[in-house]
Amino acid sequence: MRFEFIADEHVKVKIFLKKHEISKSLLAKVKFAGGNIFVNDQPQNAIHLLDIGDKVTVDIPSEKGFETLEAVNRDLSIIYEDEHFLVLDKPAGLASIPSVNHSNTMANFVKAYYIQQHYENQQVHIVTRLDRDTSGLMLFAKHGYAHARLDKQLQKKMVEKRYYALIKGSGELEPEGDIIAPIGRNPESIITRCVTKDGKYAHTSYKIVERFGDVYLVDIRLHTGRTHQIRVHFAHLGFPLLGDDLYGGTLEAGITRQALHCHLLNFYNPFSGQQIGRSSPLPEDFKQVIQNLKN
Repeated sequence: MRFEFIADEHVKVKIFLKKHEISKSLLAKVKFAGGNIFVNDQPQNAIHLLDIGDKVTVDIPSEKGFETLEAVNRDLSIIYEDEHFLVLDKPAGLASIPSVNHSNTMANFVKAYYIQQHYENQQVHIVTRLDRDTSGLMLFAKHGYAHARLDKQLQKKMVEKRYYALIKGSGELEPEGDIIAPIGRNPESIITRCVTKDGKYAHTSYKIVERFGDVYLVDIRLHTGRTHQIRVHFAHLGFPLLGDDLYGGTLEAGITRQALHCHLLNFYNPFSGQQIGRSSPLPEDFKQVIQNLKN
């Protein structure tokens, strides 16, 4: 893929491109895997000294898909797509990436989609993952450079993800609030996490959308991205997610997966200069639980 920039400093090409989040490893790929660097349409190398106003063009070589990732055909719910990014609405029950236990995953389906569309880059880059039983919006980058630029946004907390959850507990839950409690591994389990003073900083904010007796529909924003963060934080408050028996949630409310849905995704597209925002409605199993609670 070709990218063009206008130099605004009297510096070497590699220093200028670093400002645009083209890393040393990506420059090495450009040099050794069939890419090119041009300055004012003339071939140059990474140590060429730029003048202000020079046009810098970078050809980044295409990416082949990983041979170990099997392409599996499946219809996808595409919420947004451009040359650089893809947003999908993931159903519950599908893992994001393959593992010993999961081979039909979102990564497998996206690889098949890229092949069907004859895309130049066929490597799958997942920017935001979801647990197998969490539904909702997932963000993919369609090439490594786009992935690198979104990773920077994630580090700066510029990517906004909001979730709906159905939670149940005794006592009163404040109408809105922040849960700031460190999360680490549970010493008694290889799967679960817990709030522990030795854990990593974790910050979740929420607002109650609706209440049905001792069940609440809450709108949640993640400020950090710890494993199982939402599930751990609400269980810590005494309000585990419906269907989340791993963290003490009831299975008797009509939903047998953790009642968690990523309903909103906002990110900045650095290539178009636009803010991209997409949403996903409440899934059917949420609607059914809510209807049952209202009856």
